[in-house]
Amino acid sequence: MHNNSQYDVVIIGSGAAGLTLALDLADKAKVAIISKSQITEGSTYYAQGGIAAVLDAADSIDAHCADTLVAGAGLCHEDAVRFTVERSREAIEWLINQGVAFTREDATAENAHPTSSPNIEADNASDYHLTREGGHSSRRIIHAADATGKAVSETLVKRLYEHPSIKTFEHHVAIDVIVERDKPSPVCGGVYVLDCETNAVKTFQARFVVLATGGASKAYLYTSNPDGASGDGIAMAWRAGCRVANMEFNQFHPTCLYHPQAKSFLITEAVRGEGGKLLLPDGTRFMQNFDERGELAPRDVVARAIDHEMKRLGSDCVYLDISHREPEFIQSHFPTIYQRCLDLGIDICKQPIPVVPAAHYTCGGIVVDQRGATDISNLYAIGETSFTGLHGANRMASNSLLECIVYAQAAANSILQKLDHAEWQSVPSVWDESQVTDSDEDVVISHNWDELRRFMWDYVGIVRTSKRLERAQHRAHLLRKEIAEYYSNYKVSSDLIELRNLALVAEIIINSALSRKESRGLHYTLDYPNENEFAHDTVLYPPTFRAKKPAQQTDQTDR
Repeated sequence: MHNNSQYDVVIIGSGAAGLTLALDLADKAKVAIISKSQITEGSTYYAQGGIAAVLDAADSIDAHCADTLVAGAGLCHEDAVRFTVERSREAIEWLINQGVAFTREDATAENAHPTSSPNIEADNASDYHLTREGGHSSRRIIHAADATGKAVSETLVKRLYEHPSIKTFEHHVAIDVIVERDKPSPVCGGVYVLDCETNAVKTFQARFVVLATGGASKAYLYTSNPDGASGDGIAMAWRAGCRVANMEFNQFHPTCLYHPQAKSFLITEAVRGEGGKLLLPDGTRFMQNFDERGELAPRDVVARAIDHEMKRLGSDCVYLDISHREPEFIQSHFPTIYQRCLDLGIDICKQPIPVVPAAHYTCGGIVVDQRGATDISNLYAIGETSFTGLHGANRMASNSLLECIVYAQAAANSILQKLDHAEWQSVPSVWDESQVTDSDEDVVISHNWDELRRFMWDYVGIVRTSKRLERAQHRAHLLRKEIAEYYSNYKVSSDLIELRNLALVAEIIINSALSRKESRGLHYTLDYPNENEFAHDTVLYPPTFRAKKPAQQTDQTDR
């Protein structure tokens, strides 16, 4: 049976960006949220650290912007940075109004750092605790203990269920956006979606489609991300005809828990912000040999230093030690980490935590403007899947959740302004399965998935060379041919959809990395160890790209 649904706005993804957008639209629009798994199962839910915002009278918008620009290694778009930071306080006030319970100063009384200007108008509350993370010159990270993403996600989901005009579709995987190409410029009119419980492909007709699908860190063998981070939005936008930029900048979080039973468990940067020291297996500190800021250097510096020491020593991990702080301090600041490590036999009050770098954040993505609009009319992209220009060549800690809220609200304003005048596109054609059969070779999918993630880790990781990248390019090309043949002959499954997307995004990452003949920020290559004099974005154009008024002039722009 074929299902056809009509919504004003279909949002693909249920992280902070998608949920914020839905809540901002819900009073005036009929909204559908497509979620691959449970609605909370995204990167937002697992975000520990917090949200960077200018909340302290001793801090300033200029200082937050300056720190972001330094971390971004000359590639941040200054207008995007200022646009985001200027709206940071408003974003936090909105979250507090939704009911997010950020940590108060009195909850962390020992070693307190009260804000000079603690009263946030949203609830006239006193004393939110602010922490500091790498790259920040001030304490400006507002947080909910060490589980900020969980607090944000659960609060927004609760609000979502209170709203009658938002419908959620869990265990549904978007396949492709539907684009009308016989117009002066292409227009998005809906999306094909696989219902994983019935294996039926549904057609969602929509006046606007928003990609809020997160990043592509599952392209790597070791990642802090949940299973769904397979670059779906980026791949769908590319196939639809949208430009993609700066995909060579993959952020590797320096400190993921190294333990056979700890899949994707992150040790927040705030542990280092509160005095945690990185140690070699023999107990020696090493970060001061790489950067005068030591453990508080930006993530790319710390990740490269750890990678260097692990390779030099042939060790499986390094160690992060916070045990010199009082047990009460550790347990009140990092309850989630304390309990998780304790469950695995590691008492972080007494012993160091084994850690390794892992793929964490996709700094590039779908080219958008300050409204989140892409190159295709009525198609938007927000959150990690988008490229706004905020992060440059290296994302500064805790700017990502801020970007989700700010750009979701900007996209909501844009959509609401257009809603009354937006036309429905013609009814999309039915998904055709008449030429395909059920697969009896799913082993091909699991084998290709494993091969892809291994060669990406080995050849397109923290430190790169042209030869490694060329090997990866060759393998990715062959893999994509295999997957395309498989896709054309068999019925789609969620695993096949993810593999198809991940292989495409992996090839985009590799091609972006090969085109950058320098080392900058997160992209470090032994063949070009120095920065070029002029910084420019890497903008790739898909074969289906049709020029209209560009969403953002980024190509080869000197910065």
